[in-house]
Amino acid sequence: MSGKVVLDFEKPLVELEEKLAEMRVYLKSGTAESSKEGADGLRREIESLEAKVESLRKTIYRNLTRWQKVQLARHQERPYTLDYIYMMTKDFVELSGDRHFKDDKAIIGGFARIEDDASGFSQSVMVIGHQKGRDTKSNLYRNFGMAQPEGYRKALRLMKLAERFGRPVVTLIDTPGAFPGLEAEERGQAEAIAKNLYEMASLNVPVVCVIIGEGASGGAIGIGVGDRILMAENSWYSVISPESCSSILWRSWNYKEQAAEALRLTAQDLLEQKIIDRIVPEPLGGAHRAPEAMAGTLKSILIEELGTLMKKDPSVLVDERIDKFASMGVFTEEA
Repeated sequence: MSGKVVLDFEKPLVELEEKLAEMRVYLKSGTAESSKEGADGLRREIESLEAKVESLRKTIYRNLTRWQKVQLARHQERPYTLDYIYMMTKDFVELSGDRHFKDDKAIIGGFARIEDDASGFSQSVMVIGHQKGRDTKSNLYRNFGMAQPEGYRKALRLMKLAERFGRPVVTLIDTPGAFPGLEAEERGQAEAIAKNLYEMASLNVPVVCVIIGEGASGGAIGIGVGDRILMAENSWYSVISPESCSSILWRSWNYKEQAAEALRLTAQDLLEQKIIDRIVPEPLGGAHRAPEAMAGTLKSILIEELGTLMKKDPSVLVDERIDKFASMGVFTEEA
């Protein structure tokens, strides 16, 4: 397995993969070559085990529960926003600060160029996203991907800058939620997110939002209003996390798996509900198994989506975006 972190449901697969690796090393060492029959027998065993590994891999990853997909979305070796930026774009120039309080390291953004030599596509975009850390030090620096008001205000500043120069906006969403600390509330967390929703709805440039990992509550929707909403295959998007939902309904985190099932928070669920527009396929086993392949897939889809959106008149984009979100959900009106 490519990563060091092994999830519970992956353990049977990892055990077989490790056994297979040991057999391959033994065959290469030449010890089995002492007799032709021994070497041939070992090769047959390796081929048989390879088939079992592939079969088990497909069985596991094509039948994931909703909670297991939440676990994959949180995998610490999964590509984060900066990873995607450097793998998908060129000439990224990071822009910092909200011009009010400070720079929030949980949200990054800047101009970059998406190019495709095969089609000749080349487009400067404003890319904005949540950024997590991979260890304790970097997670503290990035505040675990939980943005504060200045993060959302920075994001809005960059979106308005993109609008001024006629550049489309791409947002990459991956957060366990907006930072819930007292200081964030004192500086207007709810107001900052609400203003982003209002302003993003009327941006006169194309906006494509992609949930690449976790999409929790207002922390996600704060940069999640767009013409097209995409979700990575093993990501989740919900008003509340399974653990918090379990804590509220059952007064315990022990029912998080049941909560995940009830929330219907996977990409497949949300596509059926017409909350999102498209699922971005992941390599078998998750994006962390083949980050470059995942980035290539997402890049191709972004080029396709941007190519279509850039042809539309700005006023049409805004009207369609507002109608899109206004049509979500079910409600009745009474006189």
